[in-house]
Formats: sequence, C-alpha cells, structure tokens
Amino acid sequence: MAGLLTLGARAMFASQAALQTIGQNIANANTPGYSRQSVVLTTSPGQYTGAGFFGRGVDVQTVVRSHNEFLTKEAAGAKSAAMADSTRADQLARLEKLFPTGTEGLGYAASQFLNAMVDVASRPSDPSARQVALGRANELAQRFANAGQQIADLQAGVVSDLKASVGVVNQIAQQIAGINDQIARTRGTGHTPNDLLDQRDQLISRLAEHVAVTTLPADDGSLGVFIGGGQRLVLGNQASALQVTSDPYDPQRATLSLVEGGQSRALDESVLTGGSMTALLNFQNKDLQDAKSLLGQLAAAIGTRVNAQNALGLDLSNPPGKGAPIFNVAAPKVMPAATNQRDAGGAFVSGVQASIVDASQLQASGYKLTSSAPGSYELTRLSDGLVRSVNDGDTIDGFQISFNPAAPAQGESFLIEPVGSAAVEMRRVLDNPNGLAAASPLTASTSVNNTGTLSVDSVYAVNAGYDPTKAPMTLEFGGPDPANPANLEYTLTLADGSVLTGVWSAGQAIGNQPAAGIDLGFELRTNGVPRTGDKISLDPTVYTSTNNGNAKAFLNIQTEGFVGRQLQAGGGLTAGSTINDAYAAAMSDVGARVQSANYLSGVSTTVASNAEASRSGQAGVNLDEEASRLMQYQQSYQAAAKVLQTAQSLFDELMRIAAR
Repeated sequence: MAGLLTLGARAMFASQAALQTIGQNIANANTPGYSRQSVVLTTSPGQYTGAGFFGRGVDVQTVVRSHNEFLTKEAAGAKSAAMADSTRADQLARLEKLFPTGTEGLGYAASQFLNAMVDVASRPSDPSARQVALGRANELAQRFANAGQQIADLQAGVVSDLKASVGVVNQIAQQIAGINDQIARTRGTGHTPNDLLDQRDQLISRLAEHVAVTTLPADDGSLGVFIGGGQRLVLGNQASALQVTSDPYDPQRATLSLVEGGQSRALDESVLTGGSMTALLNFQNKDLQDAKSLLGQLAAAIGTRVNAQNALGLDLSNPPGKGAPIFNVAAPKVMPAATNQRDAGGAFVSGVQASIVDASQLQASGYKLTSSAPGSYELTRLSDGLVRSVNDGDTIDGFQISFNPAAPAQGESFLIEPVGSAAVEMRRVLDNPNGLAAASPLTASTSVNNTGTLSVDSVYAVNAGYDPTKAPMTLEFGGPDPANPANLEYTLTLADGSVLTGVWSAGQAIGNQPAAGIDLGFELRTNGVPRTGDKISLDPTVYTSTNNGNAKAFLNIQTEGFVGRQLQAGGGLTAGSTINDAYAAAMSDVGARVQSANYLSGVSTTVASNAEASRSGQAGVNLDEEASRLMQYQQSYQAAAKVLQTAQSLFDELMRIAAR
C-alpha cells in the first residue's frame, strides 16, 4: 500500500508542478522578454526486492527556461544596429529641412538679391529701388542666420538626447548589477532563477538600444557587460557610470566618458558601435559639422564677394566714396584643446589665429593643427584627411594662420573652423540705401567722330588693382591684327602718357588682360563693330546718380564660379561653383545622406525584427502548445489521483478484513 501511495503522490506532485508552470507560461504569454518555462521530470531510482527493481515514481528535478544564448545575443545586436540607423535617419530628416528647395531656399534668396540690382542698374538714383535691394540683402542674411541657428539648436538637441540616454544607461547598469548579485546568491541552490535571468536579458536588450554591448558570463552566474571595445560597464554587482562631457575643443559639442573609481575616462567614438548614443555622436561630429561647413562656405563666399564688388564702386554720398560692406563676414574660429598649456592665470600660453585671405578658396571643412615635434606643425583637413606641413604665416585653402602670442608647444593642438560661424553670424550691416555703390569709378563715352557702330555696353572695376590716377584714358582702335585679320589692334593711352597695346576680338573685355600685359583692374565691354580710328574716352565718374556701371557688375556675380575654388599644384585655380550650383550641391549631399540612412534603417529594422522573431520562436510562449500541454497534464493529474484513490480503497478494504 505504501509504495502505491508514494507513486500516486509523486505523480500528482509532478503533474501539479507541470500545470503550475504551464499556467505561468500562459499568464506571461504577452510579457516582453519572458522565456517559456518547463518542468524537468526524472524517474526515481527503483527499489530492489527479491522479485526485482520496483519503480518509485517520478521526481521533479528543476524548472528550466527555453533559452538560446546565441539567438539572444543576435537579437540584442541587431536591435542595437537598428536603433543606431533609425536615430541617424531621424536626425538627418531634421537636418534636411535646413536646405529647402524652391522659393524657400538660400539659392533663391541670393538670386532675388542680385536680381534686385537690375532695378538699381535701371534707376541708379531711385531710393525705392535701392531700398528693395537692401531688403533682399537683409532677407538673404536672415535665411543664412536662421539656418545657422537651427544647426546650433540641433546640436543642443543632440547634447540633450545624449544626457537623457546616459541617465537611462546608468539606471539600467545599476539594475543589472543588482540582479547579478541576486543570481550569485542563488548559485548554491543548484537551480536557475529563471525570472531573474529573463529580467537581466531584457535589461541588456534595452541597454543595447542605447549603446552596443558585449557580455561575458562569470562562474558565479553573474554577467559582465562591456562597451566601447572592452570598457567595463557592469562587472559582478558593481556598475560604472557614463557621463556627458564637453568636447576638448568645442564646449557646445559633447563626448562620452566612463566614470570608474572616481576617475573619468573619455570613450573614443570610433570604438562605440550601435545604439542611439553612437548614432547621435556620429551625427554630431560628421553630418552636423559638414552641414555647418557647407552653409558657412556659401555664406562667407557670397558675403565677401558682394562686399568686394560694392567696394569697387562709388556710392551716392557727397563727395562720392567707395561702397561700404553690405554683409558681415565672420572671422575664422580657432579653438584650442582644453589640454593645452596654461599660465598661472588660466590663460593659454600659446595661440593660433586665422584670417580670410581669399574667400573663394575656402573649403567646407574644419582643420586640426597639431605640433608633433618642436617647430613642426601639421594641418589636417578634416573633410578628407589631407595632411600638410605649415608654418607661421602660411596661407592654406584661402585662410592664413599665424602663431600669437606664442607658437604651439609639442603635443598641443587647435581646431580651426574657417567658415564655422559664417552662417549664424551673417547679417546685413549696410542700412543707408545711398551706400549701395551702383556707379562705376569710370565713365566711358564714344567719340562723335567714330565711323563704326561701336557703343559702350558697360565699364566697371573688377579688382582692387584699379588705380584712379591712371584716368582719364583714351582707347583707340587701329588696323586689323596681322595674325588674325578678324581682330583689331588697339592702344590705351593713360593719364601719364604711357601707352598700352593689345588685340581686340568681338565680345572681348578690355582693361583686364594680365596675360597680354594689361592689368588695369577694370573691364570695358562694347557692342557693335569698331572701325580704324574709332575712340572711347574713359574718365573718372563725376555724376554717380546717373552711372550704373557697378550695378551691372553685381548681375555677373550670379553666374560667376567663386565658391570652393582650389589651388592646383601648378599655381592655377580650379573653376569654382556658382551660388545656385553650390547650394544645389549642398542639398544633394544632405539628400543623399538622408536617402542612404533611410535605406539602412529599413534594412536593419527588418533584420532586427527577424532576429527577434527567431529568438521568440524558441523562447516565446505558444498558447496553442500550452493549451495542449495543459490538457495532457490535467489528464496525468487525474490519473495520478485515480492511483491514490485505488490505493485508498485497497487500504480501506484491508483494514475491514483485519477488523473481522
């Protein structure tokens, strides 16, 4: 009787344990991160008798969870990559809004300003035409400034998001350390704390959304969590903390540091992979800086070119003077590394200054100046990694560097942004409409004795080489050029009596031909066909209110390639981009990044979804299977109860027999 009772009791307990586990699975079927549990049943060792070994029922060995370490790691890694791609795509979508197309774009605003000079050229003395042109200039400056400010706002948003993510990561790390401690305490029981293991896996999965992690199990059941190529975040029941620190060069930008043992250690961005924080750092240090440089390059080139042209003309003041600057052009920004040497008062001992020499050669990039040895300096262009040796006073990519108050010492470094502040600091600085220099310093007129159809189209200064003391001048056309009879020879007689000779062809400008030895700093363009002996007089402009020569020069800026020129090895300059082409290239660059980021985000999201489906397919709860197992163990429980009932009946019958 005792053996039969024991068999029934053990069978009932085993079935009850299985039913309880199945109920737990059903209850947590929709709980994120829950792994299906099952009871491990083993046969109890048989009892030896003279008639052989008789079984003693079933034992409940333990409760295990359905878990695949490989699939769990794959799901966490795929989620980390998907979160990084999704975060970058979201940030780039915000950045793309700073480069609108159509009438909202910067290229359109620049065209509107230059087109407004058409009315000034038509009516150079009309105050309303001049006021409209200044209004268009103000609109152009405001669009640049607004775009620059929005980039600054995006930067502030990145720092804010990083701080929020760091707070979440530190909280999760503390929770993982606490669970590690609980798991280690249960190590001696011989059973696995399934719910704690599930909770820890879920926390690691959440942690991977912010930063890619690697894990290493320990002998006591705890799990070490590492980031950034082996930097300890959690080890046993101890958790380190992340913190957001200022960039060593730019306090507006952020870096990540790991605080361990009371000391902060900066994390190299290159070793951080996956997660939203990695994407935010990459966006901050690459995409956002490139966009700021593209806008700054365009703002500096336009502002400098317009100011230079206005300075070549004469305004409506009395007496007439050179045109004043229309736009503010920010100076290059130089930021020393926080680790550079300081004096007792906290000021930096050495310094680097930068100034714009030729805005048309400015590139959309930042630069890093380092001193690897005493007296040796290297300048790295960050956009493409080009490294060049430089010295005090050298001019690189349109800007000049100088060492003041002292040259950098060995090991010191500086970040130089020639156009970093150009967009956000762009503004219109000319408020007086009379300050628009629409008049050319020269006035050209044809002789009444001319016999050809020659007429003056325009005359204006093109560079600072124009010397007003060389006027008045007389241009006289001679006979056909012996080398090419279709062209005419001409002579220019200057105010001092000196004579310059050249050859004129149809459509050619006269006065600015350095290759032919004529470099007077102005261009005279004509219409019609001159004949031998025809003359044009070039006199200093007296009546600026009726002269529109310099206003016509403004119209040529729109088709001039003065953005992003590069100095070639032979000393020549590459053809730059026009305003519209440069802005279109910037839009295309950002648009291509957005398209690429969206594609990668879609792919990685699909991969993460598939990886999670594979993990949950093995570890998740299938309600149909659980319902089937519920019926199975219900019947098993009923059968075990029947065994007990039979044993009880036999025992009662035996007691009745014994009582007779």
